[in-house]
Formats: sequence, structure tokens, C-alpha cells
Amino acid sequence: MINKKLVLAARPKGLVKQSDFLLETEDIRELKENECLIKTQFLSLAPVMKFYMLDGGGFANPLSIGETIRGRGVGQVIKSRNTSYKEGDYVSANFGWQEYLISDCVSDKMMYKLDDHGLSPSTALGVLGVTGYTSYFGLYEIGELKENDIVLVSAAAGGVGNIIGGLAKIKGAKTIGLTSKPEKAKVLLEKLSYDHVINYKTENVDERLKEIAPNGVDVYFDNVGGEILDIALTNLKKFARVVCCGRISTYGDEKLYEQNYRLKNWHLILGRRAKMQGFFIYNFQPRFREAHDKLLQWIKSGELNYHEDIQVGLESMPAALNRLFEGKNVGKQLVKIS
Repeated sequence: MINKKLVLAARPKGLVKQSDFLLETEDIRELKENECLIKTQFLSLAPVMKFYMLDGGGFANPLSIGETIRGRGVGQVIKSRNTSYKEGDYVSANFGWQEYLISDCVSDKMMYKLDDHGLSPSTALGVLGVTGYTSYFGLYEIGELKENDIVLVSAAAGGVGNIIGGLAKIKGAKTIGLTSKPEKAKVLLEKLSYDHVINYKTENVDERLKEIAPNGVDVYFDNVGGEILDIALTNLKKFARVVCCGRISTYGDEKLYEQNYRLKNWHLILGRRAKMQGFFIYNFQPRFREAHDKLLQWIKSGELNYHEDIQVGLESMPAALNRLFEGKNVGKQLVKIS
């Protein structure tokens, strides 16, 4: 059997290019005791992957040239010499960008079997995985969501943002989503429980916010940073909460930590007695089961919808990663491998 994988060939500048990667093939060796062979079905895309290729993003060591690109995936066990994993089991693990994974079932601390809940295994990478947990804990714990709150969400049609509308509605809050395309706005309003949508490409965000929420917003769930964050700061209520989840507006920069944009309205955090807090989702890892069970319950009851954007084929991984920076994805960006 042959495994195909994408390895880092050059450190990207701006959007990734096909020449930044090399497609390699290798023979799949025989399994050792306690190992299993897993066939990849879906791979997840996240903006942080670009950091891994450059400097590790503060989360891990940077990828070495020739190393397989990191990333989570889901797949099915097709051979096993481990009594805890049998053939046919679906698992989520740190697959990397490859068609097959040999795991010793121990070194990957985040490898686990998927529950048989009747949903696509792809949900383990989105709404029922770290992405969904980010939405859940970001909104409820960091954002301290309360009934009747008004929640503003940037990148509302992204992997994290597409879940926020439903989570807010469940708790009796209202949501305003920021997005860039009419087709995204349609999905947010008709499927994903958003009450209002602002197209930041064609509308004046500050003026529209003052029309929709003249008294300001209670929670700003920030996925983009930059100018949009500055505008949001001028539209906070007293004692508002700003959830710093991402800053995708700067991820395309060649020098990621030398941002061209500097906040002008940071002083309003003091004036509005507001809180602004970042978080790292793995700090909530002991409570992941809580989030998983709640999210699954709400999906089953019809209270929570989600959206997946699925591309096809290992070779499409670089283009799929770029979709995140080009604003093309609607919902969680995935690639179906098999």
C-alpha cells in the first residue's frame, strides 16, 4: 500500500502556493504491536496552519522543510494491532496532510474514537470538535453571554462564527453577523440563526451598527482584528465583553507580527468599563465533553445548525487553506480525502 502526503517545500510569503509544498509517496510499513492504520476521510483547515509553516505561532515548533504539514483529521481504522481500536472504528487524530496514518494510539494525546451519533464524521472537525468548542467556550465563558444580550460577530460565516448565531439564540440573545458576500449573508440569516447581517465590503459598518444597535453591543466576538475591531470598540455598551478569538485580517501578511494596523480606540475599553480577553481553547480541554454533549443535544433537537464547506482531494489542501484568507469559505473549511 502507498501513502501520499504533502510536505513543506518552502516557507510561504503571502498566500500559499503549490510550490510551497511537495507531494511525496511512501510505502506503508507493517504495523507494530499496539499500532493501527487509519485511512483519512476528512482533513480540517484553520488559519493557524500558516503559522506552523512560518514560526509555530507560539503554539508549537515551526515545521521543518520536508516535514508533513500538521492538521487534524478524521478517518477509519482499516488495520489494528491495538485492542482499544478495532477495524471499522472512526477516530479523530492529528493526521497531518496525508492519506493514511499509522498511530501508536498513545503519543497523540488528542486521538479518540468518535461516538456513533448518526452525523457525518466530519462534524468531529467542526461543530463537534475544537472549532465548536471554541464557539461554545468563547461565547459562554469568555463572553459571559446573558439573556437579551446583543452579540456582534466578525467572520460570522467562518468555522467558529457560523455556530455563534445558534448558540446565542439558545440563550435568548440577538446576533449581528459581519460578512463579505451576499451568499454568505443568505446562509447566516436563513440557516444559522443570525438576526442581522452587515456586509463590511459594501456597507458602512459603523453606521449600520448604530442603526441596528443604537445603544451598543454587549458582546463582540472578534475573529479578525484590525479596523473592524476598532469600529466595534466604538459601539460597545458599558460593561461589554470583547472576545479575542482570532485576527485573520493580518494572517495574510508576510511579517505576521509587524501589523500595519494599530488600534485607535483601545482607550474605550476603559471608558466603557469593558473587558477584552483572549483565550486558548486547549485551556478548556478538561471540559470538552461538556461542550460536545451540549452541542450534540442542540443539533439533535434542531436548535443548532451548522455549515460545512467541503473541497475534495489531498492536492486541493493548499487552495483550501487560501480560501480562509480569501473569504471564500462558508462555514467550517474541510477537505474530503476518501
